[in-house]
Amino acid sequence: MSNFVAKDSIVRKIWGTSDTVLLIFAGAAAEFALNKAVDWLYFTGKLPADPLGRLFSTVTYARSIIFAEETRAYQTIDSIYHIHKAVEQERSAQIPDWAYRDVLFMLIHYSIASFEVLERKLTANEKQEVYDVFYRFGKRMQLEDLATDYESWLPQREAHLKENLYKSDYTKDLFKQYKKHLGPVRYTILVESQKLLVPEPVRKLLDYSRFSALEPLIPVYKLSRKLNADALIKTLLLPKDYKEQIDALNVAV
Repeated sequence: MSNFVAKDSIVRKIWGTSDTVLLIFAGAAAEFALNKAVDWLYFTGKLPADPLGRLFSTVTYARSIIFAEETRAYQTIDSIYHIHKAVEQERSAQIPDWAYRDVLFMLIHYSIASFEVLERKLTANEKQEVYDVFYRFGKRMQLEDLATDYESWLPQREAHLKENLYKSDYTKDLFKQYKKHLGPVRYTILVESQKLLVPEPVRKLLDYSRFSALEPLIPVYKLSRKLNADALIKTLLLPKDYKEQIDALNVAV
């Protein structure tokens, strides 16, 4: 049986460590809040009630696909597709195709950005590899108008950022919920993490500075990983309710 993502793929390396996945989660949390279609996530009531859990579930679904055998991966994607179609029927409206693409685009952008913050710059071939995985994901979700390669996707991504994001009451409420569920210290870490990752349109809408207080601490954190002290740091900084889920993010690749 073939795997959805090859075992030697950079995508497995990116999604196989909790550090990188948590940064993907942080970046997506910022952009999610600005999306013009975020009202769909408020419709079920799940997002404002448990914003961290809702975002973790998105990450968990993505990881279950990346590390799955091909047939199982397609079954999971089909399940995601039908779950969203059920929500559309309940609301008697259709989720815009661009909203699905935006979520896919977030996974592509933050996969690359997070790895580059914590590890190294990706090569052009590796970025294409990341894009190929999520392109197949999107095609299975029956998304239209997807660029066929990474370089062609970049202007499409820029257009989506300009057209589909704005700061709304939902944005303000979501960040309020993030702070409520994380507490002031962890919330500050979330915001500073986002500053390392978000593209310029997101930065401007959220009034983020270009400098993150975490930037000078990244070399220290990298050293802590070599000394196996990063587990203690994560225990202190991350919510206890999600400890098991965070520990499960590490996969041998």
